[in-house]
Amino acid sequence: MKPVRGNPDGFIDANPAGLDLSRAGPIERAFWSHDGRIVGKWQPFLPAYDRHFAPWLGSSVRILELGVHKGGSLDLWRKTFGPNATIFGVDIDPACAAFDGLSGSVRIGSQDDPAFLSDVVDEMGGVDIVIDDGSHVQSHVRTSFSTLYPRLSDGGIYAVEDMGCAYWLQYGGQLRGRETFMTMAQELVDDMHHWYHEQPARHPAFQNRVGGVHFYDGLVIFDKADMGRPHWTWKGTESPA
Repeated sequence: MKPVRGNPDGFIDANPAGLDLSRAGPIERAFWSHDGRIVGKWQPFLPAYDRHFAPWLGSSVRILELGVHKGGSLDLWRKTFGPNATIFGVDIDPACAAFDGLSGSVRIGSQDDPAFLSDVVDEMGGVDIVIDDGSHVQSHVRTSFSTLYPRLSDGGIYAVEDMGCAYWLQYGGQLRGRETFMTMAQELVDDMHHWYHEQPARHPAFQNRVGGVHFYDGLVIFDKADMGRPHWTWKGTESPA
């Protein structure tokens, strides 16, 4: 189920008028030229993905997407990342098995099942990018993140789509709700800055493993990195004032 609130609210626009692609990156251009299996993305996601995924394009990157839906997103990733990428999608819907072997591999199971997710990563030989476009149920999103983020390679990227669901009750969301993934993401920002305050980490399992957290409209992206104590320094021929 996708977080759609209907045309009257202006959330759906299949063909936006006056779309300017003159400064668009390859992922955004590939999306708007796509005419195969259905893929749906909120518009703010595309330039964000071009920004964060750019270093991986054309490489032997290992990508795991939670949520296969109509299969079009796997086509999009294959088109943009290229033939050397290892692309896996997981979905709880058995009908999605029909997309296995087309633009990537598809495995059927729940994103709320840590053992299943770990088995998929083992089969992939590791993972560099995770894109969570699955159920959007907040407990599921948290389970997937807690399972998969530690398995990311150093320098890897974890993206969670449709963060608007963190505010909607039907997905277990609530504004400032204690158990939502939005709250967890915000707490991870505080934990990332633990050097500067005396409060204990809310999520010690991720301590010093989050290099950056990027919030966009409906999307949050994490950079995995091994972070040590920060040091201030300077360069130049004159002493600092």
